[in-house]
Amino acid sequence: MQLRFLQGNAATPRGHAILFVRSTDQRRVFAVYCIVFPIRFSIGKFLPPILAAQMPAEGLREAAGASFVPIPPMLEEIEHFDQLERLCELRGDDLCEIGTTILPDDEQTRLGLPAEAGEEYARLYNDYAEAFISQQSSMAISEQINDVPLDDLDVDSVLSSILSDRDRLNELAKLIGTARYALEGKDTRLLRETEQKLRRTAAPLPEKYKAGELLKAALEPGEKGWKVAQLYLERGYKLVDEQYGEIPRIEREIRELSSNE
Repeated sequence: MQLRFLQGNAATPRGHAILFVRSTDQRRVFAVYCIVFPIRFSIGKFLPPILAAQMPAEGLREAAGASFVPIPPMLEEIEHFDQLERLCELRGDDLCEIGTTILPDDEQTRLGLPAEAGEEYARLYNDYAEAFISQQSSMAISEQINDVPLDDLDVDSVLSSILSDRDRLNELAKLIGTARYALEGKDTRLLRETEQKLRRTAAPLPEKYKAGELLKAALEPGEKGWKVAQLYLERGYKLVDEQYGEIPRIEREIRELSSNE
């Protein structure tokens, strides 16, 4: 799917755009308005737990994965394209031509094309947003490093202060692997250092991740502690991905393991 930007720039999409396509005879224009969500949205969070638990996991994953919406969901004919161009300029919207043509009476294409074109626009925007955030994070690290005397600089603390929840879970997973290695090898020095890093990394996580229980299980000798820690990590990733339908199953498995002495 190709999008040609008549207004705006494919390298720096604004996150909201008019997407349009011409008819095969070039005489008619059909369009939708596309918004990429600035805040992650999932219908699952608005469902009571009892209903979320009954919904298929695949359905909840699809609802959580949506990052954009075309309005209306079907391409609508535009009478005055020049007015549309002026409105985009006034509102600061991107104006993108979809790289194909359609038959005006092909309702199936008019219904399916907005989702396909919207997905491509959302991809361009998300790529740009991720690159921008990464650049800002790098600048933030540089500023923090420049503000701290070199002898007092704790690189781990600086890096930890800007991690996302997913980044923290990834780092915790690595550190837990090191902690288990230290436990099995009875390496008290390595275990002490790793425990400090675990607590520093987990501290900023919101309470919903149950970081305290995760660390307690991770530092508990034996196979049960390892399994419980893995379940808490899995639970954390499901929360990040807003796959709430999976949470009851994981918590049930944690209870079952914890009750087996």
